[in-house]
Amino acid sequence: KSMLLHSREGVGEHRTVDINALVEESINLAYHGARAETPGFDFTLEKSFDPAAGQADVFPQDITRVLLNLISNGLYATRMRARAGTNGYRATLAASTRNLGDSVEIKIRDNGIGIPPSVKDKMFNPFFTTKPAGEGTGLGLSISHDIIVKQHGGSLEVDTQPGEFTEISVVLPRIAALLPERS
Repeated sequence: KSMLLHSREGVGEHRTVDINALVEESINLAYHGARAETPGFDFTLEKSFDPAAGQADVFPQDITRVLLNLISNGLYATRMRARAGTNGYRATLAASTRNLGDSVEIKIRDNGIGIPPSVKDKMFNPFFTTKPAGEGTGLGLSISHDIIVKQHGGSLEVDTQPGEFTEISVVLPRIAALLPERS
């Protein structure tokens, strides 16, 4: 299924969307999906949306796919840390937006298990996964990277501290200059 999604990237329509609304919708979808997938798993959602984040010309379905992947990976990392039994641990996922002028930044941060340096170097490679068999294809972050960097001309950066947190920063240009059908 992930391979099919990979081959279909960019087939939807691009249009100007409100970034805060898109992130909010993605969080709501991921939240309800996580509740259904892991009943009883409790986590805190923190949102900090810049009112000036504004709009950007994107493929909304693809950006939603990226956000859902980043959020679900973050929730997976918090579940792994919760299972480790850290005393007083409270799983938290934070989403924020920020106006950067000609671009907009979206950050997804979790306080899960973090990413070791050896994994961080390979995490955007196709088929690379640290999840057990049947839990990941290794395509989610590769697809996300292609959507953000190749399709939208943006950037995808990772800040992490093993055992503490992972923060993924997505920067999207407001005007999608790389879109082929843009006139």
